[in-house]
Amino acid sequence: MAVSTLAGLAAELPDGVVVTDPDIVASYRQDRAADPAAGTPLAVIRPTRTEEVQTVLRWASQNRIAVVPRGAGTGLSGGATAVNGGIVLSTEKMRDITVDPVTRTAVAQPGLLNAEVKKAVAEYGLWYPPDPSSYEICSIGGNIATNAGGLCCVKYGVTTDYVLGLQVVLADGTAVRLGGPRLKDVAGLSLTKLFVGSEGTLGVITEVTLRLLPPQPSACTVVATFDSVEAAAGAVLTITNRIRPSMLEFMDAVAINAVEDKLRMGLDRSAAAMMVAASDDRGATGAQDAEYMARVFTEAGATECFSTADPDEGEAFVAARRFAIPAVEAKGSLLLEDVGVPLPALAELVGGVAKIAADRDLTISVIAHAGDGNTHPLIVYDPADAAMTQRAEQAFGEIMDLAVSLGGTITGEHGVGRLKKPWLAGQLGPEAMELNRRIKTALDPDGILNPGAVI
Repeated sequence: MAVSTLAGLAAELPDGVVVTDPDIVASYRQDRAADPAAGTPLAVIRPTRTEEVQTVLRWASQNRIAVVPRGAGTGLSGGATAVNGGIVLSTEKMRDITVDPVTRTAVAQPGLLNAEVKKAVAEYGLWYPPDPSSYEICSIGGNIATNAGGLCCVKYGVTTDYVLGLQVVLADGTAVRLGGPRLKDVAGLSLTKLFVGSEGTLGVITEVTLRLLPPQPSACTVVATFDSVEAAAGAVLTITNRIRPSMLEFMDAVAINAVEDKLRMGLDRSAAAMMVAASDDRGATGAQDAEYMARVFTEAGATECFSTADPDEGEAFVAARRFAIPAVEAKGSLLLEDVGVPLPALAELVGGVAKIAADRDLTISVIAHAGDGNTHPLIVYDPADAAMTQRAEQAFGEIMDLAVSLGGTITGEHGVGRLKKPWLAGQLGPEAMELNRRIKTALDPDGILNPGAVI
């Protein structure tokens, strides 16, 4: 029945929007998380306009067909894993953007990449701050779906802080506008924020109004290496208690060596930790902040400390931090996490991950947005080795349990998706889980939107 009605849907949409070629469809089964439980969808649908998304969701609702929204496919938690007999609704063709320099806002469709939004607004002398490490390949729609963060979020906040308004298509095909180009607006419930981070389970975002800032000033960068993780984590607390750096990033020994293997930057291979910090405050304040951070690192026992106000030199170290995940990935397949803890528990979390790695006989690297306690443990394993895969999956759960036990979260910015769903109730508790389910049921009573994800 679904196959025959799919032909009817295709007739209602422009040519090429509905894709059923098996080879193309197969390439949309998984996101970057490579969820092995991915199903085979009936079709991939690539609309360009809100009205086309409405048509798709009306059809899906009438026929009880599952819809998995998908952005650029860079998700790391299985949030865009296809399901058997459903459809994948890709927003990749929705790529319009309009910039208003007077109100410092941009209205964009979700298929634009983060880097493309940055470039478009920069032409007007403006800046869109959220900067996930994958900013060159991840989409704005996907960023909103998971409430993505980034390297500068320690000072500038995460995606939700820059979403002023949305257009969302609900499960029954109704299109609603929420919020708008106003910096202050408390009329009604905070529905805009409800959809940010909802991972396609409540509706499909087809347009977003983004808040922009004046261009970021040039930063002063400080890089320090340590012979202990505890010393580096202690320095983080000292710095954040006094100033608000624009970046405060951490790499462990595994990440340092993996990056050095590839980039040959002369990084200290014997170091247990490396910090990359920056201040972009204007005038003399930025240099003063950098001087302060260098002093804190040194007093905390840094084995080496380097400061620069040269943008190119600073960017080289930032690029090294951004390259950490692909560098570690060169050692094998990865199970990627993004657990977060309150800052005082950062050293305990990193130490706990090291113990899990030793207990499970695995290589686990930890990189982190240290300034806000959001860490990315990277579990290296060989999927062809069944025993190692089992140990990696056990470590995956143990790391989340550890984070929650330290007052933290199972996800800071990657989302729950399908891979982390079994641990969500343990963090939220039964009352909050029930509230989540009630909201989901109210907006998607037939459960067609991204079934199996999150809730």
